[in-house]
Amino acid sequence: MATTVIEQNGVERLFNRLMNWMAKHGVGPMGMQQLIVRGRASGKERTAAVNPLPLDGSLYLVAARGETQWVRNARVARTVVLRKRSRRSAYVIEQVHGDEAVPVLRAYLKKWGFEVKSFFDGVGPAASAADLAAAAEVHPVFRLSPCPTGRS
Repeated sequence: MATTVIEQNGVERLFNRLMNWMAKHGVGPMGMQQLIVRGRASGKERTAAVNPLPLDGSLYLVAARGETQWVRNARVARTVVLRKRSRRSAYVIEQVHGDEAVPVLRAYLKKWGFEVKSFFDGVGPAASAADLAAAAEVHPVFRLSPCPTGRS
């Protein structure tokens, strides 16, 4: 499977730095939080602004830009932290595929489609299950489960 990363231009990089700062300090829009994950090579903490999606009693992340560094790092680390202000909550992260990813992507695109639609090549919340399952292969979907230790 070929990996897809939707590259950022300079303005987008600057905007994402601002969003990351806002997420860290709890002032981001619509529940945005800061994701913290250990780098797969460096072991250093890496951060990204994300939009956690609560759905049917579980919490999910969708990688709108595809196979980004946070996605690659999370697959290796298998644990991540979500931070909002001083609160840090640790999670085990597990990628979901196919039929399991469909309702998550549908809900994600309903809630944040206005923000991420340019990354999804015309796939929206009304798309067929097959189209959403295919989109999940380009835009990885992850389920977050609280770590047994709770907070990090």
